[in-house]
Amino acid sequence: MKIKLSRIDDRLIHGQVATVWAKEAGAGRIIVVSQEVSEDDIRKTLVKQAAPPGIKVNIVDPEKAVKVYNNAKYADETVFYLFTNPMEVVTMIEAGIPIQSINIGGMQFKTGRTQVTKAVSVDETEVAAFRKLAEMGVELDLRVVATDPKGDFEGKLKEAGL
Repeated sequence: MKIKLSRIDDRLIHGQVATVWAKEAGAGRIIVVSQEVSEDDIRKTLVKQAAPPGIKVNIVDPEKAVKVYNNAKYADETVFYLFTNPMEVVTMIEAGIPIQSINIGGMQFKTGRTQVTKAVSVDETEVAAFRKLAEMGVELDLRVVATDPKGDFEGKLKEAGL
């Protein structure tokens, strides 16, 4: 399996992802890796309905995503991984999935989170996961849209007092 793009965006498949990021990735399949979404039939249906034409979509938990990645049957597939949070990215990498860069695109503000940019808010657990990703050598690519310049995520965390 060839990983074309990995992105964190808790809105999952929406206008930007369907029209811009899916084209940028050039992948034949979007795999949403989320324990929470994989257990929610309504969200799964909505995500699949939002998929761009001609691109297959699967919604799986991290454990199944690892099994699929390691299945020789999918060796020639190109994939765009879509996550809702950084903890599941850490899980995938610790299981041996070679994610080298993660695009951080959208994590909505809610109680208990600190706003880092207009589009990204994080809590303490997420900050720890992002720092672990950085320690693992994963590029933290902070961009809402593909044409944005890459942002300094660690710098933004520090600016936010994290």
